[in-house]
Amino acid sequence: MAHYAKLDANNVVLEVNVVDNDKENQLGGEDETVSWLNANFNNQGVAGGVTWKKTSYNTWGGKHWNNEAEPVLGADQSKAFRKNYASIGGTYDSSRDAFILQQPYPSWTLNETSCLWESPVAYPEDGKIYAWNEDTLSWDEI
Repeated sequence: MAHYAKLDANNVVLEVNVVDNDKENQLGGEDETVSWLNANFNNQGVAGGVTWKKTSYNTWGGKHWNNEAEPVLGADQSKAFRKNYASIGGTYDSSRDAFILQQPYPSWTLNETSCLWESPVAYPEDGKIYAWNEDTLSWDEI
């Protein structure tokens, strides 16, 4: 299945729609599918109109992952597409050609390579579960 993100005038992801691969192939590819989506699903109620961008369900952090119970790095990294799968409320950055999730905390910074947000302190790797504490800029054990 092909996935297409619907963006508002500010490139915020409003929704992600599935288009059958056969339909996408029948239409002739991404550009033609975007035209079809505009003709059939372009909500006129969105200020400034909408834009559609293809997104890959199996792309995360600029890498393509096989769709399995335990993610495995895909052998064909040419399938990595627009850095990350689009998420509602996230944005599309045209200069990076990347989908970027909403910034979870003000202290977190964007990794320019993966287009993922990173905390100022690395997540502990001791097998315990932690939650980010923005007040102390640290991980609190749950």
